[in-house]
Amino acid sequence: MQPIPLAERRYDLAFIVFFAINLGFITYIVDIEQLTVADPLHFTYPLWPPRPLVDMVHWWGRTFDPALMAREPWWRAPVWLDVLGFGPFYAVAIYAFVKGREFIRTPALMWAGVMFANVTIILFEELLGAHKTPRPGVVLAANLPWLVMPWLVVARLGRRAHPFSREAS
Repeated sequence: MQPIPLAERRYDLAFIVFFAINLGFITYIVDIEQLTVADPLHFTYPLWPPRPLVDMVHWWGRTFDPALMAREPWWRAPVWLDVLGFGPFYAVAIYAFVKGREFIRTPALMWAGVMFANVTIILFEELLGAHKTPRPGVVLAANLPWLVMPWLVVARLGRRAHPFSREAS
């Protein structure tokens, strides 16, 4: 088997960018805020994330996402999964997709299943639950990448045992 260089796998750039956004913004800013600020109505600003980013997360929650502001225990469970599991996965996945390392195939397929399940459960609360959003279209659109990308990862990595290699000529 011969590795396929990233220059010939341009569509993998979408995965790399998605994982980078999740690593650098979603997991360790948006999600970590929900763990460092237990009660968004009564809190002191944490050391991380910075004050403007905490304010941004709270603005989003007040404006579009009451479930984020309620921070019920079941809600914090997938946030902990993201911070402890998905964050490290994103760092490794970025490396693996850039370098074409096939060890990422099984972890990425597992990530896809868990991510799709988590986002589906969260959306049910956000759209139909006790803390449903006043703006379902905005919330659905904002969450759409986390519903679609797991399926794209499965399509990209699930069909071939060696998704980053080709037969040597």
